[in-house]
Amino acid sequence: MCTAEATASLLQVEETFSACLARIDALILKPLLQAEPSDQKGKENFKLFLLLNDRFQALWNLTEESYRVLKQKCSTSESFCIQDIYTVWKGDLFLSLYVQYFVTFANYVVVHGFEHTTKSKSEAWKQHKTVLKQFLTDFTSETSMSLALYTVLHKPIRDHIEQYVLLLTKLNEVLKEGSEKDMVTSAIKEYVKLESFISQVLDEACFTKSLWKSLGYKFTDMLCVPERRLLEDSKNLPISASTNRSDRILLFDDVLVLIQGNSFQSFDLKLVWVDENCTEKSAPGLYGLRIITPEETFFLSAKDPQMKAVWQWKLNQAVRQALNGKRDFPLWGETGEGTEPPSCRFFTYVFRLEGKFKNASYEGEWHWGKPHGKGTLKWRDGRNHVGDFKEGLEHGFGICLVPRRSEDRYDCYKCHWYEGKMRGYGICEYGNDMVYKGYFKDNVRQGFGILENLSAEHPFKYTGQWENDKKNGYGVWEDKDRGERYIGTWLDDHKHGQGIVVTQSGVCYQRTFHADKMVGSGILLLEDDSVYEGNFTEHLTFVGKGKLSFANGFILEGTFTNKSGQGLQTHGILNTSNEQLDDRITKAQLGLKEFPVEKRWKGIYDQFLEFIHSGCKEETEESFTGFHIQTSKELRKSQEYLFCQRGTEDVSWKIEDILEELVQHQGLESLQIYLEKALKSSLHPLGKLLKALTIAFQATYSGIGANRHLLTMAQEEVKYYAKKIWEFYQGLLHLALEQKGQLPAKCVDGDTSDQKACSVVLPLILPCFYPELFMLYMLYHEREDDLYCQGIVDLSLFPDIKLLEFLDVQKHLWPLKDLTLTTNQRRSLIKDKCFLSATECLQKLITTVDPREKLVILQKTYEEIESTVSRVVEKDYKLPMDDLLPLLMYVVSRAKIQHLGAEIHLIRDLMDPTNQGGLYDFLLTALESCYEHIQRMRLHQRENCHVTHSS
Repeated sequence: MCTAEATASLLQVEETFSACLARIDALILKPLLQAEPSDQKGKENFKLFLLLNDRFQALWNLTEESYRVLKQKCSTSESFCIQDIYTVWKGDLFLSLYVQYFVTFANYVVVHGFEHTTKSKSEAWKQHKTVLKQFLTDFTSETSMSLALYTVLHKPIRDHIEQYVLLLTKLNEVLKEGSEKDMVTSAIKEYVKLESFISQVLDEACFTKSLWKSLGYKFTDMLCVPERRLLEDSKNLPISASTNRSDRILLFDDVLVLIQGNSFQSFDLKLVWVDENCTEKSAPGLYGLRIITPEETFFLSAKDPQMKAVWQWKLNQAVRQALNGKRDFPLWGETGEGTEPPSCRFFTYVFRLEGKFKNASYEGEWHWGKPHGKGTLKWRDGRNHVGDFKEGLEHGFGICLVPRRSEDRYDCYKCHWYEGKMRGYGICEYGNDMVYKGYFKDNVRQGFGILENLSAEHPFKYTGQWENDKKNGYGVWEDKDRGERYIGTWLDDHKHGQGIVVTQSGVCYQRTFHADKMVGSGILLLEDDSVYEGNFTEHLTFVGKGKLSFANGFILEGTFTNKSGQGLQTHGILNTSNEQLDDRITKAQLGLKEFPVEKRWKGIYDQFLEFIHSGCKEETEESFTGFHIQTSKELRKSQEYLFCQRGTEDVSWKIEDILEELVQHQGLESLQIYLEKALKSSLHPLGKLLKALTIAFQATYSGIGANRHLLTMAQEEVKYYAKKIWEFYQGLLHLALEQKGQLPAKCVDGDTSDQKACSVVLPLILPCFYPELFMLYMLYHEREDDLYCQGIVDLSLFPDIKLLEFLDVQKHLWPLKDLTLTTNQRRSLIKDKCFLSATECLQKLITTVDPREKLVILQKTYEEIESTVSRVVEKDYKLPMDDLLPLLMYVVSRAKIQHLGAEIHLIRDLMDPTNQGGLYDFLLTALESCYEHIQRMRLHQRENCHVTHSS
């Protein structure tokens, strides 16, 4: 058969089929469309019949179009090609319309549509019944009208598809190898699949129809829908459910139904998982399948493995097709064989049974019957949770909204969860304008955290330790209304134990507290340098026995009273023998014994220790650092980060990369570069730790907390930070080496951990604490710096030569060549020209915060002085101490560095211990001598003036 013959044969087949469809339309469909029923059930079926008619018309129109194209081609051309055969060229459209027709036809069969139609009582139906019977006898010998209608509306169409297959098969036999033959072969396969599909669809429809007949009206009314198909019935293929929970098991294409007596349970197949590897059996000798659903798990038991295998296969295919949202083509063909439904799914489900999720709607990812992955939980009372889930529980980062009952506001928790409970870092924005940023454990605030009230009424901020959702341990409370800051211990949300209170006016005191009340005696340090030791009230009124030391050195010791309207009264002894107050009193340092540095901020260190002890697992890292990278844009936008500035960082700080890189940077120089980079990043664990410590330090010592009586407390705290960061670095390194099967290298240079912390870590972290720390040094040395500054002002009045002479600098060391004169200048009046390079070098002391760099600047200043002197004497000259001090005094007086005392003492306190006794120590001692000498000069001038005035 050639292409022309095939086209002619197809033309004849299409013409015959089109005529057949026209007769069916005229004698069956049109009369039935006029017989619209009046009862509710009939109306529902009639809507379905209208859709069937639409599908029929679409099929007929396509057949007519195919016929017209073929006829036109036959009449105008003698050559034909495959494109002229619509059945092949537009095969997909043909298949689609045939599938739609037979699916709708099967739906009509399932709801007993033909039976209801033939029972119609309409006049139009009665008048046409006889003609219709005569027409139907031409197609079928069936005597039942409903069965005859069923046959006539599907058999001619199925026969026509069979003719397509025969014609295309004959055509394929004569075609040569090539693209046309491939197209025809492919079309034949699809039409064969269509035949199989139609057969299966009709079988399923009849199977389902029989079920609805056998079940009572109660089940039928609730379960019967046109699109639903019965795939298997335990009456046909015996299987039983565990614990006798059902009499009958029905597998539909969308639900699994267990019938027990007059009730039933249905399970959406999209949320059904079938586990064949279950060892449990309902009875000995049975073969089981475990059925997992969101809230229930039960077992199906078969008597032999073959029966179990059939049920398992049918269940899996039904679940897979339900998840795909469409049936296979054909329904149980090759495409369905051997493919398991995915264990991970995305679906919405409302929980019904008792439990924490009762009445909650969950939309998101599932795994083996449990929420697992990203998802959203919504309760009817307004609560909702968006985030990560694991094995049915909140696990990972999540955002939870909880409505407040009395107000139209929400508490918003943005934090990490572990097995259904808040754990690790989180932020809670309460509906009452309070915000908590810190750590949680088992749904309560635990560890280090910050609670701040942002409302206009009673604003406050607490930074410190939490236990069981309450302030417990060491913490700092700032009352912004009163302008006070409490630094001390807490118990169950109350100030309890030793505490220091610093006020905005500069007054500070140390007392023992019991449930927010002051008890016992204390020490009160007043802003005028007076010191009171004894009992006093909340309003800082002296009561009872006490000792008041005045700024002029006088001491009043006795009993103090403060009666209303009479002011402060005392009965005691005034000692006037001391002319000056002891520095040990005016500069008394608070909190050193009461708050050992190792017991402050344990909550911060504990988080890091837990992170290291866990082996630096990824999920622990996320909850420790408070930084979580999300794929969801919504979560990414809504999450805030404690102590983390999100920015573009070129370096990857994934924990596996961190541990890998640590091993590569063990040399001192390489380590310093690495640590500097790590500590600057809020994504690196060490950088995260430093940022948290910075926040704690600022909460204590900035603003109101800038009080000279807290200097030593702050200074030892910074040193301890360096020590702990070094320890934690060592912990990370040990873990990294352990994972590589290596042993940590032994310390060959003899440095202790404290020395390493001071020499390596302290200079790197000092910039974070320098503003607050240097302010405390400035306040502590305020009096000495004032004297020094006045001395500098006096010395600045001297011209260079006069000042060199005044300071007893030997004349042969004077750099007179540097004093270049104009015609109207005198050498004796020139200022700020001698030792200019050394002066400019020393002025750089205030440009850096690193004690190492400050000492280097001091050394360079010494070298510049020595270089200038060598140039003057025209030979290399090593300055002895007797010559160095006057020259250095000259340079210091000309450099005019403010707060030099604060600078010197900061360097002395924080310098590397290895520099003690060396050149740096010698030069710093020389600078101290200059500083003290300038103070004494001013002090002598004051005393001389006082003597002169007295005379």
